[in-house]
Amino acid sequence: MHYNISFPNLGIYLDHVGKSISIFGFSIAYYGMIIGAAILIGFLIATAEAKRTGQNPEDYLDMGLVGVIAGIAGARIYYVIFSWDLYKDNLLSIFNLREGGLAIYGGVIGAVIAVFVMAAVKKKSPFQILDTIALALLNGQMLGRWGNFFNREAFGEYTDCLFAMRLPVDAVRPGDITELMRENMQRIDGVSYIQVHPTFLYESLWCAGLLIILFLYRKHKKYEGELFLMYLFGYGAGRVWIERLRTDQLVLPGIGFPVSELLAGCLVIVTGIMLIYCRRHCRKRNEKKKVDQYEPVPTKIKGKKPPKWDDRLFKNR
Repeated sequence: MHYNISFPNLGIYLDHVGKSISIFGFSIAYYGMIIGAAILIGFLIATAEAKRTGQNPEDYLDMGLVGVIAGIAGARIYYVIFSWDLYKDNLLSIFNLREGGLAIYGGVIGAVIAVFVMAAVKKKSPFQILDTIALALLNGQMLGRWGNFFNREAFGEYTDCLFAMRLPVDAVRPGDITELMRENMQRIDGVSYIQVHPTFLYESLWCAGLLIILFLYRKHKKYEGELFLMYLFGYGAGRVWIERLRTDQLVLPGIGFPVSELLAGCLVIVTGIMLIYCRRHCRKRNEKKKVDQYEPVPTKIKGKKPPKWDDRLFKNR
């Protein structure tokens, strides 16, 4: 197998990009190391946000452990369900996470379920918790996509754009190679290469931009749950167009439509409506709180006449 990866139009050539490292004879996949680092940084982000908003950071250490387990389980289950043909003949391979096979949407679904369960146990607001972990989730998705880079997976169709990524054919799963890639296959020094959209990079950069937006906005949120809704809306919007480029899409059985693209589209519509509704409801609620209350009119004002009713100052309760 050849391990080089390049971005020829950017002039970037990496001669050896392995999938794992060996420590004391034990192989550790970069994919797992990246996921582990993302989880650790996610804990730091969530606990820092909890401290900033006056919550107990230790609660998020407890909830985080449950959330991580639920998230990984959900990500794997989601992937296996929509890739059943890869696992039906070898069920034990379902538990082999070292070869990849985690779907982000499944991870988010698993984590959200865990949040509502833990919120009920700890008697906390699930929407406050979701806002607190929104940045941590985005960080996990931004970093986690680089595991796909090392595994040579989750890439898009053939392209010769500025960011085109060149991969050796023998380092890629045969099922991920399309006819268009084969038609434009290049042979260099006896090695066959395909050139594709690095969709992992697109999604990572999209998440980075969204992370910055949420970080700057978090002090200005109007209600609990707003940050999480913005996260779902923004991530879904990016995933709609990125998913269209990919060649390893998980599809709905019998229909053949990419399930993640459909889910992303529905997510954008639903969360968009919720953001508009909640913002309007929040505005109306604040307006109702502004009950006009007259300042008491003094019986006598030395040297001046008492102000007329329409000259009195209004004071918000």
